[in-house]
Amino acid sequence: MRLLVTRPEPDNQRTAAALRADGHEVVLAPLLHIEAVPNADFGPPPFSGILITSANGARSLAGHPRRGELLALPILAVGRSSAEAARAAGFTGVTSADGDTGDLARHSAQHFAGASSPLLYLAGEDRSGELAVPGLPVRVVVVYRAAKSVAFPAPARAALEQGRIDGVLHFSRRTVESYLECGAGMIWAVTKPVHYCLSARAAEPLQAAGARHIYVAARPDEAGLLALVTPKS
Repeated sequence: MRLLVTRPEPDNQRTAAALRADGHEVVLAPLLHIEAVPNADFGPPPFSGILITSANGARSLAGHPRRGELLALPILAVGRSSAEAARAAGFTGVTSADGDTGDLARHSAQHFAGASSPLLYLAGEDRSGELAVPGLPVRVVVVYRAAKSVAFPAPARAALEQGRIDGVLHFSRRTVESYLECGAGMIWAVTKPVHYCLSARAAEPLQAAGARHIYVAARPDEAGLLALVTPKS
């Protein structure tokens, strides 16, 4: 199939490589651009550990003056991709909840049971909800923001206008919103392709816009989304 990947850089490259390995043609259209928040204020230590729900939470520490202090802490990531990003950023005590935000909260409650110092949640500016860990204090610090694109890249727009896209991979509700805004007036960009969505929440704007073919991943991670596109026997 000819697939459009709307995921931000650099993760879109990994997704594209996996799709191409399965024989698909891929057009990249990163519809969000991740920006680190300079000198994000973590507040005073100590911290019991760090929580991330996106790989960008770990990546955004690259230029932070307190990066070394945080690297010494254990970190719990929502899934394998974010855990890999944490290791690449220099963290060594990395654990993955292998699930969604609810799984991360439950895992954190067990992993840090009895901790008195807060858990540091390295969050994005736009979030679907807050991360609460039963019985434990969580300090939310915004370390990155996702800016929407104002237009499709030229190759992606041409492929959509010419009807050469069979399916679109959507990794978040915000990328879906950006897709619909960039495609304003392009009804065929909504109705013609098959839309593969990471979650039911991400799919909602497509349903409201009149998309005809929507599939939602069984699990909210890259593997779950890729399984929709190329089911394994």
